[in-house]
Amino acid sequence: MQGSANLNVMIKAARKAGRSLVKDFREVENLQVGAKGPGDFVSRADTAAEEIIRSELMEARPNYGWLGEESGEKPGTDPTRRWIVDPLDGTTNFLHGMPHWAVSIALEHKGEVVAGVVFDPAKDEMFYAEKGAGAWLNDSQRLRVSGRSRMIDCVFATGVPFGGGKYLPAELQDLARLMPQCAGMRRWGVASLDLAYVAAGRYDGFWERGLNPWDIAAGLVIAKEAGAMVQPIREGQSVLEDGHVLVGAEPIFDQFAKVIRNRSDAI
Repeated sequence: MQGSANLNVMIKAARKAGRSLVKDFREVENLQVGAKGPGDFVSRADTAAEEIIRSELMEARPNYGWLGEESGEKPGTDPTRRWIVDPLDGTTNFLHGMPHWAVSIALEHKGEVVAGVVFDPAKDEMFYAEKGAGAWLNDSQRLRVSGRSRMIDCVFATGVPFGGGKYLPAELQDLARLMPQCAGMRRWGVASLDLAYVAAGRYDGFWERGLNPWDIAAGLVIAKEAGAMVQPIREGQSVLEDGHVLVGAEPIFDQFAKVIRNRSDAI
């Protein structure tokens, strides 16, 4: 797909940061993995990737605002547009030498995400979308959500909180209700790629609580443009601000949503 000038800048920045991260990833694989092993190195790799992205994007659009996982928020002279960036989504995978992590870049306009790029450098897969122009993988593959209509045939993805996070009880209850009704569950720890995989029909649905805007902004527009239903887990929530998200292919969305929302609390 021939994208806009903004999208081309985003793709270029993602690829440049990805090359840097791949080089660092090879170094991580050679380090001893331990509590104090490659952690600082990975942190430096993460920060370096964000600096690459920031340099590329702000050089091209110096008046846009910025929200990055590492550097926080910086308003731009154009208050209507903002970059939302996660330079390394899947840090734990990266740290442990698992080749499943991504660069995520989104463009927000007047509070709405209008373009997104999720780049998986280890597999050389570039997922991207612009509002109204569809979702795409690499140069020419149009993305469409799954057409499966039976829950028992479906594979779902989620993110189980680490270290006993506050959403863990809710997540375990979700899993107990959903797993008997589906073909399988996956927990890869990279929300941006989970959303891209829903767009590609690899997963039939995804849900998670407590995500940050940079975790999901790009993936959400890619999933929407591929035909996915995107809703907050609870009515009245904001997906991007609250980070409680429910995404799925339309044929099974109502059934899927009913299972996840079948709770007595309001988490």
